[in-house]
Amino acid sequence: MNDKILHTLEYRKILNALTQYTQTSMGSQRAEELLPETDLEAVKDLLAATDQAYTVDRLKGSPSFRGITDINDALKRARIGGTLNPHELLATSNTIHGSRRIKRFIAAIHDDEKIDILYNLSDLISEQKPLEDAIRLCIDDTAEVLDSASAELSQIRRELRGGEVRIREKLESMIRSQSVAKMLQDQLITIRGDRFVIPVKAEYRAHFGGIVHDQSGSGATLFIEPESIVAMNNKLRETRMREEREIEVILQKLTAQVGEQAELLSIDVDLIGQLDFIFARARLAHVMKASLPRMNDRGYIKLRKGRHPLIPADQVVPLDVELGNSYTSIIVTGPNTGGKTVTLKTIGLLNLMAMSGLFIPAEEGSQMCVFDAIYADIGDEQSIEQSLSTFSSHMTNIIRILSHMTPKSLVLLDEVGAGTDPAEGSALAISILEHIHQMGCRMVATTHYSELKAYAYERKGVINASMEFDINTLSPTYRLLVGVPGRSNAFAIAERLGLPGSILEFARGEVKEEDQRVDHMIASLEENRHTAEVEREKAQQVRQEMEALRARHQQELQKLEEQKDKLADKARAEARQIIDKARSEAEEIISDLRKLAQEEGASVKEHKLIASRKRLDDAEPKQGKKSAGQQAAKQQRQIEPGDEVRVYSLNQKGHVVEMAGSKEALVQLGIMKMKVSLDDLELLSNPAAGAKQAPKQHATVLKRTRDTNIRNELDLRGANLEEALIEVDSFIDEAFLGNLGQIYIIHGKGTGILRTGIQEYLRKHKHVKSYRLGNYGEGGNGVTIAELK
Repeated sequence: MNDKILHTLEYRKILNALTQYTQTSMGSQRAEELLPETDLEAVKDLLAATDQAYTVDRLKGSPSFRGITDINDALKRARIGGTLNPHELLATSNTIHGSRRIKRFIAAIHDDEKIDILYNLSDLISEQKPLEDAIRLCIDDTAEVLDSASAELSQIRRELRGGEVRIREKLESMIRSQSVAKMLQDQLITIRGDRFVIPVKAEYRAHFGGIVHDQSGSGATLFIEPESIVAMNNKLRETRMREEREIEVILQKLTAQVGEQAELLSIDVDLIGQLDFIFARARLAHVMKASLPRMNDRGYIKLRKGRHPLIPADQVVPLDVELGNSYTSIIVTGPNTGGKTVTLKTIGLLNLMAMSGLFIPAEEGSQMCVFDAIYADIGDEQSIEQSLSTFSSHMTNIIRILSHMTPKSLVLLDEVGAGTDPAEGSALAISILEHIHQMGCRMVATTHYSELKAYAYERKGVINASMEFDINTLSPTYRLLVGVPGRSNAFAIAERLGLPGSILEFARGEVKEEDQRVDHMIASLEENRHTAEVEREKAQQVRQEMEALRARHQQELQKLEEQKDKLADKARAEARQIIDKARSEAEEIISDLRKLAQEEGASVKEHKLIASRKRLDDAEPKQGKKSAGQQAAKQQRQIEPGDEVRVYSLNQKGHVVEMAGSKEALVQLGIMKMKVSLDDLELLSNPAAGAKQAPKQHATVLKRTRDTNIRNELDLRGANLEEALIEVDSFIDEAFLGNLGQIYIIHGKGTGILRTGIQEYLRKHKHVKSYRLGNYGEGGNGVTIAELK
């Protein structure tokens, strides 16, 4: 892609913005060198990688590349036998550690989300853990070689510390002596050139033996090494030299290990740079609120609410445009300052971004094309040095474009034919546009010439467009109107500004009748377009509401189906349990009958057989409901409050507390009260006629004891609200019966829907005394803690 085109469309400014979101020098270099691709598959791969990084950034945030640096120079020196210093070795260790951290971060996300491009890249990173550990054993975080780097170094440093202690003790005994103290400027010990010295007043130099190593700026103080410690300092110096040689040996050994893995480490650095670059593209997309465009190579562009990325979001006017389907060229007419140039730059820049693997600031569903080149002649490029006029500058540029363009190119021309005689300029503009159109290029051109309106109207595949102008405010709206040619608003503007009517009437008389008809036609088109747009927006709103309603109904239907399946599964499980229980009872009864037969022979008493048969009947699973005939046979009168009844569906006995209408009764079942249909009840007791008994009062005593096996924590992360409330209800009952005073419900932070629904349910629950969100250390907003009554 031509550098001049990239400069014209301000592509480099996008790269500068992209560079700000890289975390490594390798990623920054890739961002600075990014160029649009001209191969469709390559562009799709770039966008797919950006999309996966965008997903990771949305779910978990971008990984940290902290501590990773470009160690390629150090690796080259290690490969050719040079010795790396401690800082370079520490940087190598940090880079290995950071690379492994990123590899594991991506691998963990890949288990839940399909991010195969990022995973395959990170999986190529070699985990040089042994090398990292070897460096860490020898060099600390401040790039100092540790005593533990070798036994020899440890011994040498013990000797150094011992020697320093002996020298200090010797000097301290000297400065405490009264005879010496009076000759000192200060009673302190200092170091000059790795040798211990004391500050002596200059006037006592003749009385104080030793070696002078330095003096103060005023010359009043001399820093002297007393003769008594010269030998000790010499020995200390020799020990330091031994230390330096041992450190050099350690560094050479570590460098040799780095050199053995230099090739793999160089590949790791390159992979890290690629990953940093990909995540930078994702971060830029988030900041720009950009979306993934669909790509093609058939010359089709469809921008939905496209925004120029370099214009502030509160000022930019979204652009809707389609090119390459019904028409391949757009001719935009209209006055200056209407936004024509910004429209051209928006189309060109967004297409360059998409071809570079970047998301574009536009709505979902936008489509961009992979062109072999994008050519633009935009703005006044007059050159004083070259003595070129505006017209000459434009013509030079257009001639260059015409010589290089192909049918797979996008051509953007601003004010084509401007800067010369209008008649000749319009004729030349039509000729240039016709040539480009016949070539088959995709083209968007702007012009002042009204003659081009007729050209666009007459040519197949070419369409007029204009920038909307608000007559009421006398200002442009910067909206592109495709299909409506631009018209002069000079008379309307002049009239609103107060130009006398006689002058306006005379001016209108000077305009050709044909031009007036065209102007009226364009005005009518604009009015019809505005009306159609309002109706379209209303229809779009209704369609969106209907789609939302349909989606909600489908969701509710899906929930009902899921509930039905769950209830069916639960019923089948309960039925299996009942059958198993009945089978067990039956086996036990048959065993008892056999024992009776063996004990009493054939003379088994009738009453024993009857008792055994009754046990078998009791073990048989009861049906949910009895037929009307069976119920009528059982019930000789209507059920009334106080009657003892059996609930068929639950196979439980209870007492009728009161009648709930003509078809239901409120039944006490143990500690529960529930409404039951009369068809589901069997009358068991008959109070004496004329002496109606009061309802039986059954006091149920429930002993609550603390059970250590009862859980006090419920994890609902990942569940929907309906499932969660069922679990919470069962959990509270279990905790209440287990005498737990406090329970923990883990719902996670997320969108807050689960938390809000659970807390609303707790507020109404009879067993819940109070509830609150977790404090620091308890889970924060992701946990609700409830106190039970």
